[in-house]
Amino acid sequence: MKRLIPKLIMLSFAALLACTACSKSPWKEMDKVLARISDPVFADKDYVITDYYNGTDTLYTAAIHAAIKECTENGGGRVVVPTGTWKTGPIRLQSNVNLHLEDGATLLFTTDVNLFDIVHTHWEGIECYNVQPLIYAADCENIAVTGKGILDGQASRDNWFGPLTRGYRDEEGKAVNGHNLVHQWCAEEKSVGERYLTRELPARPQTINFMDCKNVLLEDITIHRSPFWDIHPVLCTNVTLRRVTMDSHMGNNDGCDPESCTDVLFEGCVFDTGDDCIAIKSGRDADGRRIGIPSSNIIVRNCVMRDGHAGVAIGSEISGGFRNLWVENCEMNSPHLQRIIRIKSNPQRGGTVKNINVRNITVGECDLAILGIELRYGRTPTGPFPLDFSDITIENVTSKKSRYAVHIDGTGDGSIGVRNVTLRNCDINGVTEPELCHIVSAENVVFDKVKVNGQPYTWNPAAKSE
Repeated sequence: MKRLIPKLIMLSFAALLACTACSKSPWKEMDKVLARISDPVFADKDYVITDYYNGTDTLYTAAIHAAIKECTENGGGRVVVPTGTWKTGPIRLQSNVNLHLEDGATLLFTTDVNLFDIVHTHWEGIECYNVQPLIYAADCENIAVTGKGILDGQASRDNWFGPLTRGYRDEEGKAVNGHNLVHQWCAEEKSVGERYLTRELPARPQTINFMDCKNVLLEDITIHRSPFWDIHPVLCTNVTLRRVTMDSHMGNNDGCDPESCTDVLFEGCVFDTGDDCIAIKSGRDADGRRIGIPSSNIIVRNCVMRDGHAGVAIGSEISGGFRNLWVENCEMNSPHLQRIIRIKSNPQRGGTVKNINVRNITVGECDLAILGIELRYGRTPTGPFPLDFSDITIENVTSKKSRYAVHIDGTGDGSIGVRNVTLRNCDINGVTEPELCHIVSAENVVFDKVKVNGQPYTWNPAAKSE
């Protein structure tokens, strides 16, 4: 036993060193995640939608679904949308189907709400039933939407952003619409089986929404004029977005919002959006805590963010938590990009966010800051669910213009919600606010070889903003 104790001590010390080395090399952990992410494989057989068209329908919805049905029943393959413009209603994918749009193909989605089924989905992090997203799948494996074609949702202020979803005013003057109803049901913790929106009073549908799916690929497509979020995978595993262009500029037009998803890769995508380019979610308020499944292991690399509220955001519907983000080799440049990396929540919503790693980012300009953290998002400074955002490392970032270098907006009540933030080897220029950095409710914020406006920068906690 005496001989064993020194050996155990040495093994414990070795394990400690290994753990320390691991903590200093989070990018090696990214490689392990990458090794798990793989494209779905499909049978080498095509089902062309025009072969299933009856020659009389005004829409190709029935033809597309007939092709999908035969494809999945025969073991899978590609459902091909040829070059041309094809009008359709919402589409439901099945397992082992790759919906492939040839170069020059456009799926032009109807805005006639009467043609939309009611399906189980999530809306802004809340579980509910709503009109079907334009492309939808639930409980499927091995699914894809690929090809150099366009998904055009035709959303405008005359349809999805018009009177249909704005709703009406009740006798007390309160707005009654799908958005407000869903939020009300969540606040009341109403059972999911009672959360049914209708065609007469819907919330705007996503362009692509996959629920509880595994092995997902979105590749080369362009999304245009989305009614709501462009892409919204929920409770999905092994998801790849490769060379996808998201081009939608109406309100709430997030690019992609992975919610309670694991092992997600964004590679070579272009974001030109009216809201956050990428916004990682894990459920809103009581719903996020009830489901209790965090998002984890998300990789963003070689992407371009041309417009949007944030390059990569976490929250605000992050009540289920999040861990492990890697962002590298991206270009971000827009006066409307409020923050390059953004973490947002509040003490009513709660959320734990850990292990954020960012490197090699080129920023032309952004509005507010390279790193922006909001601990009282929605002007909500108090609540029963403390926030814990920690282990955030940003390195090798160059930027030409922003109001601040770092902006951490805490509650100002003396609580600490942000810990262990490091900026390393960054050159941040064109910072216009005299304060340079605004940091509240944070500890252990380190600037290592960081220049702001050409001068070495060190944060003095004693002089922090309150």
